[in-house]
Amino acid sequence: MPRFAANLTMMFNEWPFLDRFAAAAAAGFEAVEFLFPYEHRPDAIAERLAKNGLSQVLFNLPPGNWAAGERGLASLAERFDELQVGVETALSYAEATGVKRLHLMSGIASRDDKEAVEAYRKAIVWTAGKLADRGIDLLIEPINGRDMPGYFLNDFGFAEALVRDLALPNLKLQFDIYHRQIMHGDVTMALRRLMPLIGHIQIASVPSRHEPATGELDDHFIFDELDRLGYAGFVGCEYRPRSKTLDGLSWLVPYTGERQRPISGAKRGVLP
Repeated sequence: MPRFAANLTMMFNEWPFLDRFAAAAAAGFEAVEFLFPYEHRPDAIAERLAKNGLSQVLFNLPPGNWAAGERGLASLAERFDELQVGVETALSYAEATGVKRLHLMSGIASRDDKEAVEAYRKAIVWTAGKLADRGIDLLIEPINGRDMPGYFLNDFGFAEALVRDLALPNLKLQFDIYHRQIMHGDVTMALRRLMPLIGHIQIASVPSRHEPATGELDDHFIFDELDRLGYAGFVGCEYRPRSKTLDGLSWLVPYTGERQRPISGAKRGVLP
């Protein structure tokens, strides 16, 4: 049976960020992920994880100036020094939280630009080496151009070829089912072929990026397929709730059992 990690960037937005950990645990989640932790101290996040019995399964390395539209630095040759500083920052959070997977965002660039391709390869090799020393996997994730126009890594074939070519033991593919369906379709066959390369899986319904089992795919079939394939990791729930997070968790009930503690009358800032 799949295990699920709540994405606290997208889910439980009814609470301030640090309070979302308790809300996720009460809803039956064993683990969490999020885009970035850097607005909060490492020890503050570690304390919320420990208090609520949660595992941290993933977060992203610093992406540059997110508010200004930057989406990673790896393909930007002139930003390599900044990328290196960001990796050191992320490692302090990794040590505090015990996370074993970090996602390196590629940035906005063209794959027709040879300099960008070489910069991306260089960034991956250097970052993977730094993370390997700490026993951490480096993940790269293809992201569709509708949600992130101009994103460098927007193709699963390119990502697969790169992972196979570099052959770094801790370089893995982050397989987001939502992005895969929008870019290429053929989700199940891709999971079967790519499973040896996959380090983390994420889910959201297609096409609107809402709760699983509310879109065009049979997400419960996919969850069963993950069991058949022997996937032992967490599935990150990187979706935008259609309304309040708690109102849309019926899809999760078969997978949480008695871990789920419904939060009645939940309001912003009121914890279970």
